[in-house]
Amino acid sequence: MRTMVVGASKGLGRAFMEGLGGVGDTLIGVSRSRPTGLVSSTGAEVSWVEADLGQPAQAAQLIEQAVVQDGLDTLIYNLGIWEDRAFDEAYSFLKDEDTQVQAIVSCNITAPLLLIKRLLPVLLKSPNPRIILTGSTSGLPQSGRPEVTFGASKFALRGMADALREGYRHQRLGVTCLNLGYLNTEDPLSTSRLEAEQRGDGQLIPVHDVVQVVRMALSLSSASFVKELTLPALLDERF
Repeated sequence: MRTMVVGASKGLGRAFMEGLGGVGDTLIGVSRSRPTGLVSSTGAEVSWVEADLGQPAQAAQLIEQAVVQDGLDTLIYNLGIWEDRAFDEAYSFLKDEDTQVQAIVSCNITAPLLLIKRLLPVLLKSPNPRIILTGSTSGLPQSGRPEVTFGASKFALRGMADALREGYRHQRLGVTCLNLGYLNTEDPLSTSRLEAEQRGDGQLIPVHDVVQVVRMALSLSSASFVKELTLPALLDERF
C-alpha cells in the first residue's frame, strides 16, 4: 500500500509517518522540508516530497508529479493552521488580520481541494482508494469554540468529504473525516502511551490513539469504510 501524509514533518503527521504501514508498504511524507531522524517503526519504506502548501497550486502540481508513475492508495491530509490567538481567552475575530484569515482559508480549504483534484485520477486507479481528512471537533455543530475562520475551515472539510463520497461512490472511493479534540503532540510516538496519556490530565489525546484509529480504518476491506469519527479527550466537557 502506498500512503501519502500531507503535513508530515511534526506532531500528528510525523506520528503517522512513524506508525502507519508495514513491511512492503510505502509512506510518502509531504512538508516544506524533510525532518531529520524520522524512521518508520513498522518497517515501511519512507520517501519525501518537499512542497509548500502555502502555495496550493504549485504544490499540488509538484506532488502529483511525484506519485503519478508509481500510484497512490491513500491520501491523508493532515495539514491545518489556526489563528494566532486561537484557543486562548484573548482570541477575538475582530482582531484577526485579513492576511491571516486568507492564509487559513488557503491552507485549510483551497490546498486540500486543489491537491485532491490533482490526485484523484491517480487514487482511483487503486483497488481500494481512500482519503482521510484530519478535521476537528471545532468543525462540529455547537462545538463551543469561537474561532471563526478555523471553525469555518473545519466545517468546510466535512462538506468536502460529503461531496467527494457522493461524487465518487461508484468508483469505490472511501472518504473519512476525523473530528479530533485537543491533541498531546508534545509526546511523540516513541514515548510510551502510558506516559503520554498522563499529560493534560484527561484533557489531551495521545497521538498514539489517533494512529491506532487510522490503522484500523485503513485495515478495512474495500466493502466498507469509516465515514466520520469523533475523537475527543475523555474529560472534554464539550462532549
